Amino acid sequence: MVRRVAVVGAGSSGLACIKICVDEGLEPICFESSDDIGGLWKFKESPEQERSSIYRSLVTNTSKEMMCFSDFPMPPDYPNYLHNTQLMQYFRLYAEHFGLHRYINFQTTVRSVTQRPDFSLSGQWDVVTVNRDGEEEKHVFDAVLVCSGHYIHPALPLSDFPGHEMFSGRCFHSWEYKDADACRGKRVVVVGIGNSGGDIAVEISRSAKKTFLSTREGAWVIGRMSDNGLPLDMTAINRLNNVLMSLLPQSLTNWSAERAVNQKYDHKLYCLRPRHRLLDKRPLINDDIPGQILHGALVLKPNLKSFKDSGVVFEDGTVEEDIDAVVFCTGYHVNFPFLPPALSDGPQGELTLYKRLFPPSLLRPTLAVMGLFQTKGPIMPIVEMQARWAAKVFTGLSRLPSKEEMLEVMKSDMKRKMKSYPCPRQAVLQVDYIPYLDFMADKVGVRPNFLTLLLRDPVLWWKVIFGPCTPYQYRLTGPGQWAGARQAILTQWERVTQPFRTRVVPEPDSGPSFLFSRWLLMLGGAVVTAVLMSKNETFPVPQGAARILDRCKIFWRDSWFTG
Repeated sequence: MVRRVAVVGAGSSGLACIKICVDEGLEPICFESSDDIGGLWKFKESPEQERSSIYRSLVTNTSKEMMCFSDFPMPPDYPNYLHNTQLMQYFRLYAEHFGLHRYINFQTTVRSVTQRPDFSLSGQWDVVTVNRDGEEEKHVFDAVLVCSGHYIHPALPLSDFPGHEMFSGRCFHSWEYKDADACRGKRVVVVGIGNSGGDIAVEISRSAKKTFLSTREGAWVIGRMSDNGLPLDMTAINRLNNVLMSLLPQSLTNWSAERAVNQKYDHKLYCLRPRHRLLDKRPLINDDIPGQILHGALVLKPNLKSFKDSGVVFEDGTVEEDIDAVVFCTGYHVNFPFLPPALSDGPQGELTLYKRLFPPSLLRPTLAVMGLFQTKGPIMPIVEMQARWAAKVFTGLSRLPSKEEMLEVMKSDMKRKMKSYPCPRQAVLQVDYIPYLDFMADKVGVRPNFLTLLLRDPVLWWKVIFGPCTPYQYRLTGPGQWAGARQAILTQWERVTQPFRTRVVPEPDSGPSFLFSRWLLMLGGAVVTAVLMSKNETFPVPQGAARILDRCKIFWRDSWFTG
């Protein structure tokens, strides 16, 4: 019978795991190497070895309603996208509300996690920790949840670039970056166009003399803002879109999505367009890159090839002289040195995990690795669901397939993902947001029953099917049901709009003539489109007609949103 569970790390994942273990009647003991909760999101003025590190200006790429814990909505007055200090405030509210601090041992580092001699029968683990005084302690646990994250060991590939030894400027990883003060008035190259690379390049370009963003493939760039200024993920991540994406030809959905983003800024013109299609990989979430390119503060360049004494050479043969600094935003090595080496049995020594959670090689499924995945959506709701599933497995209420079946599923998932991600190390990390959540929710017994929901509560059914897939959906029924889940879903758009209400705005004329004109505009757009389509299917829609169609779209959007 599993009772004592070791939780390694007190970041967002560790906090969720502690809370869920308590809900399941388990006894969590959390070991946190620092002196505070928050993990990755705890900003520090200078980086510390063996710990994650963020820059001062970091803001979330997912909105508050989509990324919150499923039974603890963020305060309504919080902005939709949070600065790292505001997200830390939310973590403190969560920990205080559920009394999580009592389970955390701060300034305690986990040195090793090994299977006990009778593991095949007991499933227990020996855990060795070192406290703040340097004293070593040994513990026995029935299960282990690894929540230490994978943004700790920076990948700095200097050896891949000839001449770096002679370069007179500074080379460093984004793990060391805190702000752009040291780059003011200088010429800087940023290598890598992930989310960190985009953020850092934009920030440096506001004060540097010139900033170059070097990328191997380019990227599709999408802002945080959707139509009508609403959060992008609130309008894009919903069950209806998920069904349509699975039914429609992928070429059609890619064409439609690319056309929409290129209407804002032509990715070919801005030298951003990558080789892959937009929906095949995760896009770059950034609001400011196109603007910085537009006025010349940021220049896109191909992949870095080599260094010169005071400059750099790119793969197209172009050279930039008088470079003062090169910032490598080149990711991290995934490494868990405290875990048994036998678990890292992948082709390149990486952890192999069934459904990105359980090592299939274990005779007893009493260890789970949280958050080791990538997805087109918020991370926190998935980790919370991972913890709920892991707790059910630990307590025997959910059973895993045999080792052979798990390996077969992993092989199939890898084959499918490699169509978009040719690199096996990247492909294995990818999960589909809603399908992955629903799969785990089935295992936990909390996936919404849509037919029952339609019959019993059609208003809520409509919100769940056609609205954003917010985490509250997985607290409506089953184990861990939260009485406030329904109300949280019905009021989620109110919490989205509340932080905007900072002044009284005069209402437009909504009299009969105004409404009639809007309906007439909609009808006119439909007639114009029908005429053009009937005459020639390939006839381009004139700019005026396109504007009418856009107005019609906005009208319908406004009408639905306002109820």
